[in-house]
Amino acid sequence: MRIKSFARKSACAAIVMTLAACASHYKMPSIQYERIVIDSRYDTQTDKAAVDFLAPYKHVVDSIMGPVVGMVEHNMDANRPESDLSNLLSDILVWAGKDYNEQPVLGIYNVGGIRSALTKGKVTYGDVLAIAPFENKICFLTLSGEELLELFSQIASRGGEGVSRGAELVISPDGKLLSARLHGKEIDPKADYRVTTIDYLAQGNDGFLAFKKGKDLNAPKEDSNNSRFIIMNYFKEMAAKGIAVSAKIEGRIVVRDK
Repeated sequence: MRIKSFARKSACAAIVMTLAACASHYKMPSIQYERIVIDSRYDTQTDKAAVDFLAPYKHVVDSIMGPVVGMVEHNMDANRPESDLSNLLSDILVWAGKDYNEQPVLGIYNVGGIRSALTKGKVTYGDVLAIAPFENKICFLTLSGEELLELFSQIASRGGEGVSRGAELVISPDGKLLSARLHGKEIDPKADYRVTTIDYLAQGNDGFLAFKKGKDLNAPKEDSNNSRFIIMNYFKEMAAKGIAVSAKIEGRIVVRDK
């Protein structure tokens, strides 16, 4: 393949440069480089030996990654302060509460944990695995209103994260929380709020220190509770109903000058 040829050339060039460096009378007058994009152009002249070698492995990988779990209505990706994909994954965590006898009022999914995007059309197991490649499991905990406001401030300081439907955060360009409402109501500092997230965040990682103050933690340990399986279950249920999954930016997190 051309990649192999490029690698060989790069290695030879490195050896030549090293030898040149050993002789003091050599000088490098200039350095030139170019970016080589590895795309479909390289598929037009495949290396038969390499293809034959990979064939049995490709069959196994395709059999695992290839099964379709659902459909997505349009392209989705994850960005701050708010995005369709981070909204979707946060909503899925709330949706999954019914399977755990939980009724969370808020779901939180970190943008940094979303490692890929979705392309309009069929969604495979491999697509979901690319989005959620880590061994993060769904969990539930209770925060006081005061702790929830602290959590929202931490989300604001990061420029936004995935929050489920019903959250209304206004943050400043420099990462300050200006206001917060949940399901149309102001946050009551003395009330309790049941929240769902992934265990990685519940442990206080990614700057979500407020989660460490949570109580009544429900954190199932079985592999079936991994976020990727939660996401796949959602897609499968929607597919069974003939629904192509969709989500949109709807003002859950808004950046506004003070």
